[in-house]
Amino acid sequence: MQANAGQLPFQDQSIDLVFCNLLLPYVDRPARVFEEVSRVLKRDGVFIFATLGPDSLSEIRRAWRQVDSDGHVNDFPDMHDLGDALVRSGLRDPVLDVDRLAVEYEHASRLFGDLKDVAAGNTLAQRRRTLTGRQRFARMRQALTATADSGRIRLDLELVYGHCWGGGPRRDPANIRIDASRIPRRRG
Repeated sequence: MQANAGQLPFQDQSIDLVFCNLLLPYVDRPARVFEEVSRVLKRDGVFIFATLGPDSLSEIRRAWRQVDSDGHVNDFPDMHDLGDALVRSGLRDPVLDVDRLAVEYEHASRLFGDLKDVAAGNTLAQRRRTLTGRQRFARMRQALTATADSGRIRLDLELVYGHCWGGGPRRDPANIRIDASRIPRRRG
């Protein structure tokens, strides 16, 4: 099924497992996705995800800054911010970790080909809505290759991954119910 991650077409607490691999870099509000996962996930169901952290694609970000001040590379949330958003959404006991990966390319065309193959386009809301243009792109590419060590372009990725559990039905904090028959009596 294909659906908007911020509006899942499933009933409350109807899913045992949600797996989210590299979706979060392409949504404006990851917290909204977490709220939907919390809504559809059964109590003790598992949410597993992988995403990019803020140190990802920093080489491309730096190269673009030498060309213009427009936003070209998505801002990826920090692991701690993701953990806080998971808890706020009603998910339980998040466990997150980070791995760093360096990928080297002999040619910029291979790097941009890989980015295109994984649909890693500019999804920033404040991005320029016109075509980049060959000259501007060539200047960025030149800035990127100028920093290449021994002719190889290095691309750093910060991989953030984690899992947590469904918390069950969300409770309204303004309406707490206590079953009086379950309160033990004092003896003594």
